[in-house]
Amino acid sequence: MTSYDEMVFAASGHRPYPWQVRVAEQGLPELIAVETGAGKTAGVVLPWLYRRQFHADPAVRRATPHWLVFCLPLRTLVEQSEEQVNLWLSGLKLTDKVLVHVAMGGREDGRDEWRKHPERDAVVLGTVDMLVSRALNRGYGASRFSWPIDFGLLNNGVQWVFDEIQLLGPALQTGRQLQGLRDQIGTALPTTSTWMSATVDREAMCTVDNPEVATVVSLGPDDRDDVRLAVRLSATKVVKEIVVDPGDPKRAAVLAQALAVQHRPGTRTLAIVNTVRAARELVAQLQKQIGEEVPLTLLHSRFRPPDRRARLHEVLADVDPSGPGSIVVSTQVVEAGVDLSAATLFIEAAPWPSIVQRAGRCNRDGLTGGAVMLWAVVAKPAPYEADDVDAAIIALRSLEGQAVTATSLRERHVPVARLSYAVLRRTDLFGLFDTAPDLSGNDIDVAPFIRIGDELDLHIAWRELGGQAPGVDELTPAAAELCPAPAGKEVRDFVKESRVLWRLDHLGDRDSRWVRVRSQDIRPGLVLLADSSAGGYSRELGWDPTLRATVPVPTDQPPPGLVTAEEGLGEDLLSCQHGTWLELERHLADVEAEVRSLLALLDPQGLTGGMREAAAVAGRLHDIGKSHEVFQNTMVRCADETERDSISAGGPWAKSGSGRRARHSRRFFRHELASALALLGDAASALQGVPEQHLVVYLVAAHHGRVRLGIRSVPDEQRSGYTLGIAEGDQLPAVRIPGGLLPSATLSLERVSMGRSVDGVASWSERALALRDRVDLGPLRLGFLESVVRLADWRASAAAERPS
Repeated sequence: MTSYDEMVFAASGHRPYPWQVRVAEQGLPELIAVETGAGKTAGVVLPWLYRRQFHADPAVRRATPHWLVFCLPLRTLVEQSEEQVNLWLSGLKLTDKVLVHVAMGGREDGRDEWRKHPERDAVVLGTVDMLVSRALNRGYGASRFSWPIDFGLLNNGVQWVFDEIQLLGPALQTGRQLQGLRDQIGTALPTTSTWMSATVDREAMCTVDNPEVATVVSLGPDDRDDVRLAVRLSATKVVKEIVVDPGDPKRAAVLAQALAVQHRPGTRTLAIVNTVRAARELVAQLQKQIGEEVPLTLLHSRFRPPDRRARLHEVLADVDPSGPGSIVVSTQVVEAGVDLSAATLFIEAAPWPSIVQRAGRCNRDGLTGGAVMLWAVVAKPAPYEADDVDAAIIALRSLEGQAVTATSLRERHVPVARLSYAVLRRTDLFGLFDTAPDLSGNDIDVAPFIRIGDELDLHIAWRELGGQAPGVDELTPAAAELCPAPAGKEVRDFVKESRVLWRLDHLGDRDSRWVRVRSQDIRPGLVLLADSSAGGYSRELGWDPTLRATVPVPTDQPPPGLVTAEEGLGEDLLSCQHGTWLELERHLADVEAEVRSLLALLDPQGLTGGMREAAAVAGRLHDIGKSHEVFQNTMVRCADETERDSISAGGPWAKSGSGRRARHSRRFFRHELASALALLGDAASALQGVPEQHLVVYLVAAHHGRVRLGIRSVPDEQRSGYTLGIAEGDQLPAVRIPGGLLPSATLSLERVSMGRSVDGVASWSERALALRDRVDLGPLRLGFLESVVRLADWRASAAAERPS
């Protein structure tokens, strides 16, 4: 394969547009501003693939970030894009070479392939809330303890793409600030960003730490002369208003009657309304008007994934020209990115960028004669600004009866207010590096940096609980069960009506994993479990808190979703349920080797040799705390009774081989804290001659995501004198490590107390903060090193389980 043109044809069966060729030749720009229907998704994914996999110049291939992170505003776009990317990779025979991953709450195991193999090329797709929250170290829908992994991976060696930026809200400026701060602070691997939209406000892209848009790609004369694209750009539709009193209680019935009259057999009619509630009301009235004569589909974002996919396939299915046609009622989920064409389009008044995007769904392919775009005013502008909606109404009325095109609408100037959002600053990013909750159990709220408050979601799953609390062995909800719901009044009212919701507690253990949710606990990113008898959902309507009927539950037992990632603070499932008895010395050697292998494969030029060596030494020493008698006693209890004597006589063990699970005798015991305390004391001899000794100790302590910038007792420990299961004066025995014998060590908690010790030595917090704030290291490089050590641990453990 020698040219981009040939690669695109092999992937898609089509030739690229000229602007797409320019991107492939010159590299992804900061901004792609092209009309609706001009192939933006193909215009970033395929050029990235070409430059990463097929470009003739090895230097270009090396310089292209190895991950493409595609950030979209809507779930339907994520699922459609995933399908398209997989088709392209299949056409190019790259399915086994380039990973595809969807970041979605409950859909992931914490150890998915994209994390286990960060050295492999990958396309990661997700919604703005899922991906940007992870780049901010507060991953929605993910375990708190996996947040630092995603933070390290998504800020190093990544080509970010933000699509449909007119729908991003505060995430537009947050993405711009993140890129600007990456450029200032420095990363281990080069990371760049691209923004795309048919309707671009250039000034909104200018932020304090990223004030200029340096490179822009838009349609040129050669694009507009391209026959394939010209047909789409010149496609017309006639604008007509449906005059209806916005306050009329029968408004939905009036609109339904108008749509039933305007619908043409053998064609698709599409209605795009502003809210899920309005969509449900319109569907109910259409059902009365048309009965079962015309297929009717409701599509919005608040469905469980299988139900949403089924509806999207109905929506995208070809319409039989000799049949009754179809009617689709939707919200903003089809406003952008969905390749859907309707002969008759109805839209509710919205800001002008949304009008332009919605209009792009009418006669999108340019092949429909007599296409019409109907519209009507709304009673309440929400979720939009009233002035923006009013300005669009004036513009639409001025076009009454006229035939318009995508280009003429895009070029029409209609004022849109520029809203003020929270701006991510350097101090915010540094503050977010610490993932430990504050003394009240709260986290820094990143919601203002991502979406407008009432747009943020949580996820709910329904199980047959029989009116009881979930059992201790109840699996974490899996992707197929999860329905997005607004993290606001609707769900709070749902709880206030005594319809019980449960969440996993990261501080809990096997006896208290599930905690009942109060209305004041509702916040974005939660994964909640409800009894099927609580209602609130149907396959036809999706999330609807007014529904009281029992929710249908998947008949098959769902696969575990976040069950391995959603461990309690004191749990260590990867050690206690490993499947192979693994001696500590061998495991330490394996992890060190994996760290060195990963760093060689990734070749992070932004790290010094000393930093790389520190990560490898951290791999060699990370689990020395497992020699503690609490951990070794747990290993013995994991063994079958017939082999406990031999297990007790052997070891020390890093992993159990029985598949059984046992709890530590000290509830919140963390072996990695024992490792770090030993290295701060009697075991410091293991660091002699090692550069970056403070960095080694930090990476050792942080390798499970529990020990962060500050170390303190869990509330339940405060009377016991323990800190994360460690007591003052605890002993670690002498233990063999790769390269020699580590002497016994007495553990002291003095180093993790606040302030400096009596001998003037810096506290744990002071040391950790100094690493984070170092000019040559900083939070992004430090996060990357954390990720490498943790992933090396996973990889070594997985390799040890496989038969040789």
